[in-house]
Amino acid sequence: MSSRVVTLGRLVAAPALAVALIAFPRAQAPSRADADYLRKAYGTYRSMVQSSPHRQIPWQYLGPTNISGRATDVAIADRGPARRIYVAYATSGVWKTDDLGATWQSIFDDQPTSSIGDVAVAPSNPDVVWVGTGEANLFRASMPGVGVYKSSDGGRTFTHSGLADTHTIPRILVHPTNPDIVYVAASGHAWTENEMRGVFKTTDGGRTWAKVLYSSPSTGAIDLVMDPSDANTLYAATWQRTRRKWSDPRVEPGSTESGLWKTTDGGKTWNPINEGLPAAQFRGRLGIDVARSNPSVLYAFLDNYEPGRPAREGERDAYGRPISEARIKAAEIYRTDDKGKSWRKVSDTSEFMTNHSGTYGWVFGQIRVDPTDENTIYSLGLGLNVSRDGGKTFTELRGMHGDHHGLWIDPQKPATLYNANDGGFYSSEDGGKTWKFAVSAGGAQFYNVTLDPSTPAWAYGSIQDHGSRRARVDLSNGRDKIPPQEWSSAPGGEGSFQAIDPANADVVFSHGFYGNFTRTNQAETAAARGRRGEGGGGGGGGGRGRGRAGVTSIRPQIVEGGPELRAQWMAPIVASVHEPGVIYAGYQFVYRSDNRGDGWERISPDLTSNDEAQMLLRSSNAIPYQTITALAESPRKKGLLYAGTDDGKLHVTADGGATWTDLTNAIPTRKWYSRVVPSRHADDTVYITQRGREDDEFGVYIYKSTDRGKTFTSLAANVPAGSVNVIAEDPRNANTLYAGTDFGAFVSTNGGRQWHALGSGLPSVQVSDLSYQARDNVIVISTYGRGMYALDALRIRTDR
Repeated sequence: MSSRVVTLGRLVAAPALAVALIAFPRAQAPSRADADYLRKAYGTYRSMVQSSPHRQIPWQYLGPTNISGRATDVAIADRGPARRIYVAYATSGVWKTDDLGATWQSIFDDQPTSSIGDVAVAPSNPDVVWVGTGEANLFRASMPGVGVYKSSDGGRTFTHSGLADTHTIPRILVHPTNPDIVYVAASGHAWTENEMRGVFKTTDGGRTWAKVLYSSPSTGAIDLVMDPSDANTLYAATWQRTRRKWSDPRVEPGSTESGLWKTTDGGKTWNPINEGLPAAQFRGRLGIDVARSNPSVLYAFLDNYEPGRPAREGERDAYGRPISEARIKAAEIYRTDDKGKSWRKVSDTSEFMTNHSGTYGWVFGQIRVDPTDENTIYSLGLGLNVSRDGGKTFTELRGMHGDHHGLWIDPQKPATLYNANDGGFYSSEDGGKTWKFAVSAGGAQFYNVTLDPSTPAWAYGSIQDHGSRRARVDLSNGRDKIPPQEWSSAPGGEGSFQAIDPANADVVFSHGFYGNFTRTNQAETAAARGRRGEGGGGGGGGGRGRGRAGVTSIRPQIVEGGPELRAQWMAPIVASVHEPGVIYAGYQFVYRSDNRGDGWERISPDLTSNDEAQMLLRSSNAIPYQTITALAESPRKKGLLYAGTDDGKLHVTADGGATWTDLTNAIPTRKWYSRVVPSRHADDTVYITQRGREDDEFGVYIYKSTDRGKTFTSLAANVPAGSVNVIAEDPRNANTLYAGTDFGAFVSTNGGRQWHALGSGLPSVQVSDLSYQARDNVIVISTYGRGMYALDALRIRTDR
């Protein structure tokens, strides 16, 4: 890098970088922790919950009571006039209602994963329910599954029935008259190639499975539909995709295996049926459905990667990034009238279809045909759209949350629609004119939690597709009666840490997308809203300078010709407790501001591998990679900072960034850094956690150093599985530590030599973050799928 860099008009010397030659007493990393490992480890965790000395301390739900989370599918069990609705959620498990949504019950709380791709009911036996774990939409934070589960008692109990290494299951089909015959479409690992992809079939109720359709380790089945007039005739859609750490799961050079298939002998043989579709190298994700009223008619929804119109001047994607390449043709609808022998495009080439799925069509791909009318179809994308003319024109239905992933149409009353989207489950009885929201089902997908020093404390967090929110942690009714609440708007976007200014709790530093940091003075924002007669809270900002009242963009500026800044989805921002006005922000560099973001200095070199082969620079497919994901300053020593990256690099500076030491070789694993936590009890102690989720691996990576990173010791001990998302110290006791993993919360009272499950009443769900409010001695965790919970830390026994 250049010896000098220019930032906001100031020249600053580039910091020196030292490489630490460190002899590491390496703890042995475990053998690859796969999905079977994860499933079995969850049994250990459940035993730990039952035997924990802290099992009498309840987790108390904080809400939000006004927000749900992403739903993926809907299934119906009808017994005469009685109807049971099952709803699958991306990370909130499975929920059911027997009163058309008036009340809901979670029925998958005690399973190894809360990530659900599909739920299906046997048409011949409403007591037989199948659950396919692992959301197949491949959001960056999607969680893996551990195979399929079966219930024979209407969802009261579930038994694991195999296919653990599939990780993602988009569709399950049960034979119309024989509940023991089941087909499963498996799309495979998200981040790596694997063999457990394609279509699987069981004829003995899940005891054994045969792989009946398979292309390659990079191609899975993404949709599956059965001919209503012939149970041996099925149609499958395959999708060749791998999510990269630096790219969304889009069509790549050499991709030729996405397409449609047909079998007429129950899966024994399959034939491609792609006549009339775009060439294989342009086929992205596909969805398929058959017309029940005329089984010769099928529709296919295709994300077409053929080049379309050029990008317009100033055009940006959903995250505000400039679009430099031609737009792809994107969403297209195809129809066959001869059971797949030939297809023809029926949708118009229009701006509506180009924008149908935004710039991320790989998370959608669903299409439904009205069971009584072959010319009425629904396409699911950013909006839920209906066509009455066989796909030529569409009208968007309104009144529900956006980003649609599932739709069930009542075959007897097609005006009854059940919709699964990023906001949860919605139902309509009038063909989509009005909608009812199941607010009490599912749960919010929080990425983080921050507690401020207010009385009572505000809890802040960002929620997938709902922006950032906050609510009070209200102890006024007693420490064992902390109530759930509605959550209101807060500074930040849907992927944002919140850093509270130590000098003024109204001032919050937060984040929009990919490094678009803002400073919000909530008192100014509230005053402006009051003058306008508005309600609600503050939010993030857009471009440089002042936006809405009280909101200022503070993204560092770079001079022309300087390096492009790379910032992660959850880019870190830190407010120093040592100097008023000092904040730090993490890109591939560390930036420091002395004036709350009005000006910045770059205080580090690139702390990542900076490998251009793993970055699609300036490509519309690119997502920022090789970025800082964990950044923290010591609460004891000014200028002592640690930075960890998504590509497994770790650095430390003890002089405010003048020199940096590379600690990467001191850690035996090169994984995504989820947290770096300098100790509040000892100057030279630091804790770090890593996660293997982006490698489709679930080992436990917790380390401690007492010499500023010269050597590290593993604290994995008896934590049964990862990924490990957070570690925190108890402010009262240096030997008491807390950790959050993909299925629970843990505490150690002996410095990490042994861990216990923390608290009771927590469903199986990812604990994404943990914050300890020292004044009130309350712990709050954020979960990615079930909202936030609080626990009375005064009840934790520290003598174990």
